Amino acid sequence: MGRPGLNRRQLLAAAGGLAVAGSFGFAALGTGADALASDARTRVRYWNLFSGGDGANMIAMLDAFRKADPDIDVKDSTLQWGNPFYTKLAMAAAGNRAPDLGVMHMGRVTGFSPGRLLDPWDVDLLAEYGVREQDYNPALWRRGIIDGKLYALPLDIHVQLCFYRKDVLKKADLLGDDGRMIPVTSTDEWFDVLKRAKAVQKKGLQTIGLWTNDQNFQWWFFVAFYTQLGGRWFNDGNTEVLFDTDKATQVLEFLRRHVTDGYVIPGAPTGEQFVNGAPFTWEGNWSVPVFSGAKLDYGAAPLPPVFGRQATHAESHAFVLPHQSDRGGATNEAAHQLAAYVVKHALQWAAGGHIPAYTPTLSTAAYKKLTPQNEYVSAMDHQATEPKVWFAGSTGVLAQDLGPVVVSSTMGSARPDKVARTMKSHLTKLLASKNPMDGRTAAQGGAVA
Repeated sequence: MGRPGLNRRQLLAAAGGLAVAGSFGFAALGTGADALASDARTRVRYWNLFSGGDGANMIAMLDAFRKADPDIDVKDSTLQWGNPFYTKLAMAAAGNRAPDLGVMHMGRVTGFSPGRLLDPWDVDLLAEYGVREQDYNPALWRRGIIDGKLYALPLDIHVQLCFYRKDVLKKADLLGDDGRMIPVTSTDEWFDVLKRAKAVQKKGLQTIGLWTNDQNFQWWFFVAFYTQLGGRWFNDGNTEVLFDTDKATQVLEFLRRHVTDGYVIPGAPTGEQFVNGAPFTWEGNWSVPVFSGAKLDYGAAPLPPVFGRQATHAESHAFVLPHQSDRGGATNEAAHQLAAYVVKHALQWAAGGHIPAYTPTLSTAAYKKLTPQNEYVSAMDHQATEPKVWFAGSTGVLAQDLGPVVVSSTMGSARPDKVARTMKSHLTKLLASKNPMDGRTAAQGGAVA
């Protein structure tokens, strides 16, 4: 893209400028062997950040690929989730030691110096392996486009959900004829639902788990409801802050009311309380295996459209091609083949609660039978995402700056209207700030790892 490359010193300085968490000791938990498999002709080195149930599902998918394509040896390594992963990936790309294939959160792609730390996908080659733009939700596909090129191939979307106990809601007459929670279209209706559920729930439990003191969850919830109100962040050129403090105050007051009205026990373990009988909890879809494993009678819906518009906070895992000066040939083609295979065979991935990005999967009989996944699949069409700027994305600067401020309002240490003004001030400073890697603002297309 006509910009100079980055050396290790610059990357370390950038990482320090962003207060990257943790040390530079990274745990590689790869399952692949160091040598090529005896019957393989090509190796693909693949870095990901999937652990726990996600890690097990990814390994199962990779093993299926190995069986289907024995000529390709997949050397997969699982690294520490969050900023440590992104720092190591950036340093590897800048030092020409990058893996052939990687995974990133979609929100971080804009800030990862596409064209310098990431190479674009060959969309014609992807099409040869059966993955095309028309197989995707248009908005999701566009999130991976930078300067007219595809830099991120979406694997899924993962969303914040309203989990509910059917056994409790049935007692409160809050289930419809379809066995699902009755529709909610306003804040008054939502708090009436909570009131009715509280009247029949077990004593000693909270009515809803809301992660009131967690900056990430509180930020994700804020993004969802601010989007429901039609709130904007910046103008199209990223030169002006359009953040609406009145709408933000409405959202902050809504979140705070859950505490003041006694529906939340601040600091209570949300998942455990839900398993033990709490009527509701707002969690990411990655909690599906946990609650299903506990054999609960439960459902999961997108966050309620209390402000009249469907919008649920969403992020996406996406495949990327970390920059290699000599990218091409059989290894690059194998990386495209592996990514396309996983995207197309994501039913296993859906078992972890994620919504597959490859839309043909959503229409299969097997996916339609998955519960509660089939209840919240509509979230694909009303994603609430962070703005497309260098400081956004999972564990990014935007969430680190604004998440704690939202918590202060929800927990009651600051007034919602004051917090809304503080948030706008933070956004103004961020929009004017230059990223520590290339010295450019968001309006100038700044990119930072």
